[in-house]
Amino acid sequence: MDESIFDKFPEEQKLLANAKEADQALLNVNGHFHTPYSFSAFTEIRQVFEMAREEQVSVLGINDFYTTDGYSEFNELASKFKVFPLFNIEFMGLQKDLQAEGVRVNDPNNPGRTYFSGKGLKFPVELNAEMVDRLLRVQDESNRQTGEMIEKLNHWLKELGEDLSFSFDQMKADYAKNLLRERHIAKALREAVAAKYPQAEDQKACFEKIFEGKAPKSEMADFAGLENEIRGNLLKSGGKAFVPEDDQAFLSLEQVIELIVRAGGIPCYPVLLDNPKGEFTDFEGDYNKLYESLLAKNVYSIELIPGRNKPEILEEFVNFFNERGFVITFGTEHNTPKLDPITVFDGNGQALNANLKQIGYEGTCIVAAHQYLKASGEEGFLDAAGKAKLDQRAEFIALGNAVIRHFVD
Repeated sequence: MDESIFDKFPEEQKLLANAKEADQALLNVNGHFHTPYSFSAFTEIRQVFEMAREEQVSVLGINDFYTTDGYSEFNELASKFKVFPLFNIEFMGLQKDLQAEGVRVNDPNNPGRTYFSGKGLKFPVELNAEMVDRLLRVQDESNRQTGEMIEKLNHWLKELGEDLSFSFDQMKADYAKNLLRERHIAKALREAVAAKYPQAEDQKACFEKIFEGKAPKSEMADFAGLENEIRGNLLKSGGKAFVPEDDQAFLSLEQVIELIVRAGGIPCYPVLLDNPKGEFTDFEGDYNKLYESLLAKNVYSIELIPGRNKPEILEEFVNFFNERGFVITFGTEHNTPKLDPITVFDGNGQALNANLKQIGYEGTCIVAAHQYLKASGEEGFLDAAGKAKLDQRAEFIALGNAVIRHFVD
């Protein structure tokens, strides 16, 4: 039976009193990264904590797609390494009204498709049978689609005369936990080609054939770049192994939010913001409109991956939402093959400035306080109607800071 990290915590007033006497230097946080329970640059969860220790990161937030299966291991390692754990989750939902209007939300290629996170879920996780069934359904659909992609890939390789073949079960055993994703297929194919053809030129020729005459742009030693090319040429729309997702299998955004709240979490919108060309999606281009849209759905929390944004745009956007009381957190995602540092950097590869770091830490404190209160049977940051207690923001920041410092000291 999993034990809550809060089982042996002092009461609120004692936590606050102890924190007042402690060193108040800002702590480093990474509030969003994926693990091998979905897809990750990490080979195991322990690797994240080892990197956090080396880089002096004191708070980590697991954020896998569709699953909380990594929570138990994450919880145990957090206690061992004295790194405060944030229990998060991510979904891919669908807003059919925006899809019909052609509005891109935070997926730049698929109108209506909406990535959405839950922050600070209660651990151990408590979901009723209906919610568990809903979660399992999206997991099964994701695996079904991946299985069909593998079958189409095998057919294409056979047609090309390449003596390579894959099975869903073996690939899952080798590369995944319970969710096998498109990125796993790309990794498996890259490794299989490298094993069959030791020379880089032969590998390149093989991929050119697989890509229907299109030579790969990445060097064969650039694993992340090559796997992205495999996905783009083979597994995306128009590719020989592409399998479209069934819109009926997506949860609506309302269903996603309900599941997150039922699990004790805070609904959180992951912001894409600017791309390398400085472009925004239709949904995010107007900050005021985005703000009003999120409020209308009782969403008071946003998260960003600063490493993909221009620093000046990032700061302008974050200040806009911070001034309106939003809970703002930052992470690295690590949802590609590239193993970057666990420390959060901006789009120029520089450390976040003092203002952004302060805002991100305050958002983290609110999530930490929420987890602590939910574990004690209290409401947390959301009231019974799902509305955020914005007027108590300062109190939540103070409590969350005390909770984090008690755990990591």
